[in-house]
Amino acid sequence: MIETSLPSPSVPPPVDVVLPCLDEAEALPWVLDRIPPGWRAIVVDNGSTDGSADVARSLGALVVREPHRGFGAACHAGLAAATADVVCFCDCDASLDPALLPALTGPVLDGSADLVLGRRRPTTLGAWPLHARLANLELARLIRRRTGLRLRDLGPMRAARREALLALDLTDRRSGYPLQMVVRAADAGWRVRETDVPYHPRTGRSKVTGTWRGTWQAVRDMSAVLTESPTADAARRTTAGPADIARVTGATGAGR
Repeated sequence: MIETSLPSPSVPPPVDVVLPCLDEAEALPWVLDRIPPGWRAIVVDNGSTDGSADVARSLGALVVREPHRGFGAACHAGLAAATADVVCFCDCDASLDPALLPALTGPVLDGSADLVLGRRRPTTLGAWPLHARLANLELARLIRRRTGLRLRDLGPMRAARREALLALDLTDRRSGYPLQMVVRAADAGWRVRETDVPYHPRTGRSKVTGTWRGTWQAVRDMSAVLTESPTADAARRTTAGPADIARVTGATGAGR
């Protein structure tokens, strides 16, 4: 069940920015201030206890409440609430700058790409721990083996058209959501592109890779996604097993 705190605009905004949120009250003021002018921020509160929803509402964001806990559940609730033709996703912890989103939406709007991902480039050694960067490289290898896409990152900042995203019929509601989006997009023949974006130290505590429980859940979620059968039209039919997925823990940054 999704609850929104503000009515949808009569005229859809040019771009909706989905911001999955779990206890990000400290980061929200900076993040929302960086949303491009005229674009709409959709903050999906996924059970925060620090007043994140009130902070977001006071700063003019559309607040969506998603009671079902999970990074994918929050992202998909935001997608369902969106009305713009193009939808962006961005972490809500100040590790990524929403002001850079036009660089991702440009290729989508001009028709040269269907899905654009922000390739994270750490600004400091502490922004992206070495083990997570190495894991991300392994995940990129597994994605290439499964889909043929030569990606270097599976970053959470991304842009695509709303109706096309809905047509992917994404089902993962936890840490595998960003991965499933890329895999199903590749199976559907989408043109996927990367563009570099600075990656800063996050504000607050990691919700996934900072805990053993979160780490194990991420392993299980990604394992399920990468063992999905490709669509009937997919040209490649290779899979990756749970042992491979165990090496990519923390790579996506989902709900960090």
